[in-house]
Amino acid sequence: MLFQPQGPIVVDVFKQPPVTPEISYGSVLLSAVGVIGVVFIGGILVGMFIGGAVIWRKRRREAVDPVEHSHVTLRLG
Repeated sequence: MLFQPQGPIVVDVFKQPPVTPEISYGSVLLSAVGVIGVVFIGGILVGMFIGGAVIWRKRRREAVDPVEHSHVTLRLG
């Protein structure tokens, strides 16, 4: 009791931020499916672009240099 303050203790309470709304399992699942869908569509588009570029390059090379090769060639289209 020797070091106890003689006056009252005043505590300043600042304004608290508003309470955040609860997140349901459904909204978390919907967000995850949305992100996976974007990644999936992006992967499909990139795969189609790269596949088209490979086929275009192969056809262009065959048109410029029609030398018969000993290996099997793609006959697409």
